[in-house]
Amino acid sequence: MNANRRKHLLSLVAAALLLSAPGLNAQEAPDAAELTRLLNEFLAGASRNDAAVHDGFWAEDLVYTGSSGRRVSKADILRDVRSAPPRKPGDPTTIYTAEEIRIRQYGTTAVVAFRLVGTTERDGRTSVSKYFNTGTFLKRDGRWQVVAWQATALPRPEEDARREVAAAESAFHHAFFPADPKALEALTAESFVWTLSTGETLTRAQLLERVGSGQWKYSKVEMTNVTISIYGDAAIVRGETTRQRAAAAGAAGTAVDTSPFTAHYTLTFLYRNGAWRAVAMHTSRP
Repeated sequence: MNANRRKHLLSLVAAALLLSAPGLNAQEAPDAAELTRLLNEFLAGASRNDAAVHDGFWAEDLVYTGSSGRRVSKADILRDVRSAPPRKPGDPTTIYTAEEIRIRQYGTTAVVAFRLVGTTERDGRTSVSKYFNTGTFLKRDGRWQVVAWQATALPRPEEDARREVAAAESAFHHAFFPADPKALEALTAESFVWTLSTGETLTRAQLLERVGSGQWKYSKVEMTNVTISIYGDAAIVRGETTRQRAAAAGAAGTAVDTSPFTAHYTLTFLYRNGAWRAVAMHTSRP
């Protein structure tokens, strides 16, 4: 037997011994039912922001890598959960569920991979986000806890994103028709800036103040020639809007032009926390 063949046979024997070593090959996941129960109980608790559920699910030496690339510890997660303000009536709610759960068990270590579905209800609208999540569980003293977690956001189908952006864009414009600052607040990011055709810029706070005071109230709002371009979690909307100020609009003692006018606009949205929000707008009048 030549040296090369002998070397090849020894490699095959070594590989066979490695695969047959106890604890190294994946078992039939005897604890699959318990791990599935723990996962579902955790997702239900996470949906209601339950700090006790988080505390029991994550191990003290957890390393969590979120879909944004941020890496955090158990202490970071608990701090964020406990510092969150109590939910108020009308606040958006997100329910988390798991699909396509796959479990591989290696003795007292298990890998749980699944598709996380976050369903958010906000102002009568429903949006869905999906992620691939993989958790590594370790069984210590008869108790399973997560020691490592990785989340990856799934690309949103462009057709779904386009439909959601179209609804958000329409709601944004029509919030001026009844002068609804609460609706505008929900549809805009805190960093929102509007650049007007005059060169003036408005922050979200300034916009909400003008709308809430009745200065920017319209009797007519129409959009035409609207195009939507999707770039992952960002969207650019371009179009034309025809508007007419209401007679009662304007500060005290200020004359208001109630003639209809047409403006071109570019509106930028970002998808964050289950919703599309406007972050910038630019308008120009011919």
